[in-house]
Amino acid sequence: MNQKSVIIIAFLLIISQYSAAQEYKLPLYKGIPPGAKNNGITEKIRYEDITVVSHVQTPDIAVYLPSKKMSTGQAVIICPGGGYWVLAYDLEGTDIARYLNSIGVAGIVLKYRLPTYGNCEVPHMTPLMDAQRAMRLVRHNAAKWNIDPSKIGIMGFSAGGHLASTLGTHFDYGNKASADSVERMSCRPDFMVLMYPVITFTEACMHKGSREALLGKDPDPELVKLFSNELQVKNDTPPAILFHADDDKGVPSENSILMYRALQAKGISAELHIVSEGGHGYGLSTKNEHTGSWTYSLEKWLEREK
Repeated sequence: MNQKSVIIIAFLLIISQYSAAQEYKLPLYKGIPPGAKNNGITEKIRYEDITVVSHVQTPDIAVYLPSKKMSTGQAVIICPGGGYWVLAYDLEGTDIARYLNSIGVAGIVLKYRLPTYGNCEVPHMTPLMDAQRAMRLVRHNAAKWNIDPSKIGIMGFSAGGHLASTLGTHFDYGNKASADSVERMSCRPDFMVLMYPVITFTEACMHKGSREALLGKDPDPELVKLFSNELQVKNDTPPAILFHADDDKGVPSENSILMYRALQAKGISAELHIVSEGGHGYGLSTKNEHTGSWTYSLEKWLEREK
């Protein structure tokens, strides 16, 4: 091999360390998902310049990995919002994954089944089931994806924030006797990132639409309590950072305050950011530095969590 060839190979190896994020999709389950009542086609439509997904039949994860040179070893599973009716798949999903890659964090977008289309045997449990499976699946593939299995968080926006906080308060450490190696993994997130989240179903500040979509118009009071996540915080609930706008008319900021106080009461590390403007559903908010400052705060918080 001549000197020129050696230089070219060395250059390519260096470039590969800084290569663009990898992206691929992986189904959560082999075959028909558990609890599925029928099969169909996931719908993807455009709505006000964002991509919205509905009628999810086959849940999956879209995996975005930073280059090895950039990687911190951290990963975040992202739950897009949409009131448990649809998923704001790019605004609160793929856009966020690409941002996370830019700071060296793996971004994994969860396309979870929705309880509102009659395709699940136990509708109110299905989103949580999918989130639990996603956490197990990422942990199972951690070594392959250059991820530290003890640094995998959950992130959610609006109703996706409800799902993320539900996973953070309703998890297990895996079924060691399972024949499925994925099910042997813990589904406890190592941290939570909650973006203008729906938290409570019992307080006056609840988001009625999300509660009706998940639990129905006349829900069992026990289920209302079970899915009011400020009431479900326990000693091993993971630390959290929460972001909200004070002028949010869709999901009032009291939701984040309730969760913050519940974590504080258990002595769990928590950080709460409430800005005066932004409303609801602002995503990265690239055109408003004030609202969009959450990305800087998150980056610094994640550095501390490393």
